[in-house]
Amino acid sequence: AERAKLACAHSVLAFCSTRSRCCSCRCRRARRRTSPARAPASTPPPPPAPRSSSSRQIWNCPYSMETLPSHGEDIDGGASPSVSMLSEVAARRRITIVGGSIPERSSGRLFNTCCVIGPDGQIKAKHRKLHLFEIDIPGDITFRESDTFTAGQEPTIVDTDVGRIGIGICHDIRFPELAMLYRSRGAHLICYPSAFNMSTGQLLWDLMQKSRKFSWFQLFVVTCSPARDPNAESDYMIWGHSSLIGPFGEVIATAGHEEATVVGEIDHSMIQTIRDNLPLEMQRREDLYSTHWLMSGENLQATRHAPLDQMHNCNEVKMALQPWK
Repeated sequence: AERAKLACAHSVLAFCSTRSRCCSCRCRRARRRTSPARAPASTPPPPPAPRSSSSRQIWNCPYSMETLPSHGEDIDGGASPSVSMLSEVAARRRITIVGGSIPERSSGRLFNTCCVIGPDGQIKAKHRKLHLFEIDIPGDITFRESDTFTAGQEPTIVDTDVGRIGIGICHDIRFPELAMLYRSRGAHLICYPSAFNMSTGQLLWDLMQKSRKFSWFQLFVVTCSPARDPNAESDYMIWGHSSLIGPFGEVIATAGHEEATVVGEIDHSMIQTIRDNLPLEMQRREDLYSTHWLMSGENLQATRHAPLDQMHNCNEVKMALQPWK
């Protein structure tokens, strides 16, 4: 256990911004090699290989509400070629993959779903997007995910060899309650496979970075977006700018709107440093307010320190803010 703890103290994470349907097929920069004949006399040592990788929202098909239903895959039934490919790569490379998201077909419904694949190639967790994106800006953009997708019912947090990871998908990032719930469950990292559009990307993403909003959570945050493609089939134009944000709210690594593979290092000791320096958890007034799980069936309200398996086993999870007393 101690060796495992030390092993994940420093983790290298890679994520891709691509235009292609499959995140692995057009990351040309990652394939470049220096010819041995041209290598400098003192070649610096290569960076450590990534132990975890993350991809974008809806990477296996065009992000179009009209075409998404025809690309739905049965993950639980083992009939998902996309998940099979991720599992093969994870096992071959011995890495953890936060597999972006794909349209998942289950019981006649369509979900926006992210699978976390372990180094053994097995699915460790599956997150269905909780908050469906709805926007109507006259003369600019109208978009309703609820016309196609069904919202998920369970937040997702999973223990991996690179730490405890919470999962959100794109629009989930706008709801800080979810991030605070993940933080209270001991998450080191939140991954948001995303696809912000041109209308909301700059307005939301730049402001969040400049205001250091993520420093409120005191953990690492990854957003992974498609690259922008002016010739895309979809009329949903992508903003791009995949980023890795540190627990101080600092931008550790970021991409523009072009295709890129971004690599950043996660130092878990930074999380404890910021929490020691600024002990927000101890200062939170939970006698006045709190963010908590509400579970149906057993009608239980999980405590802040509820066991991880208790959260996974609940039939339905909803978020609520306790009113002022």
